[in-house]
Amino acid sequence: MGPVSAEIEIDAPRERVFATLADLARRPSFTDHFLGGFHLTRIESSGVGAGARFRVGSPLRRVWMDTAIAELERPHKIVERGCGGRANRIPSATVWELTEGGGALTRVRVSRWTEPTNPLDRALEVLSGSAGAERRGWDGALRRLRDQLESDAPSPPPLAVAGGNAHATGIP
Repeated sequence: MGPVSAEIEIDAPRERVFATLADLARRPSFTDHFLGGFHLTRIESSGVGAGARFRVGSPLRRVWMDTAIAELERPHKIVERGCGGRANRIPSATVWELTEGGGALTRVRVSRWTEPTNPLDRALEVLSGSAGAERRGWDGALRRLRDQLESDAPSPPPLAVAGGNAHATGIP
C-alpha cells in the first residue's frame, strides 16, 4: 500500500509540533480514532529507538503494526520504520516532514506506506481498502493534532508505561 499522504498547516512553532510528533506517548491523543490498542514497546517514548505497537483499522481488516523511530532531523523530519501483519512480515515506513509556512505556520506532511512481499498480503491490502481508510484516518489525525496544538487547553496526558520504575515513567 502506499504511499498514503496527508498534509495540514498548524499555527504553532515548528519546534513544538516536532516535540509532540517525536513523543510516541502523545500519539493516541490524535490518532485513537483509527489506531487502536496503542501501547509503547520501550520505556523511553521519544528519540531514536522509541517504539510502539498499535492496531490499524480498516473496514474489512484490522492489522497489528509496530513502529520505531529510526531517524530524527530536529525540527524537520521524523522517519519511522516498522512491520506488521501476520508474523510481522509486512515492512512499513512512516515519514513526518515539517516545513515553515507563512508567518508562524508549520506545514506538517505525513506519508505512510507498506511493502508486502507475500502475494496474499498484497491482495488483502487491495481488497480490504486499507489505503483509503488510512488516508481518511491520517486526515482526521492531522486535524485533531492541529486543534490540540492551536488550542489554549492543556495537552492530554501522555500514554503511561506499565511496569518499570514509577519515577522514570512518570506514574505516581
